[in-house]
Amino acid sequence: MDSSVWQKSSYSGANDECVEVRTADGLVELRESDDGEVIVRTTPAKLAAFLEAAKAGEFDHHANTPS
Repeated sequence: MDSSVWQKSSYSGANDECVEVRTADGLVELRESDDGEVIVRTTPAKLAAFLEAAKAGEFDHHANTPS
């Protein structure tokens, strides 16, 4: 499999609990750094659409924890 190296966000600092991303065979792969066995694969266009929606706040309600 022709892959780039895993990249983690600079926002995670020294924390190992973050999402990592790389490209592989024309797809984008995402995984949690603390559970590298599970990898989500998608197309660059679908990831771009997701990121656009996330930046617009479309998924913010999922980050709210019940009180």
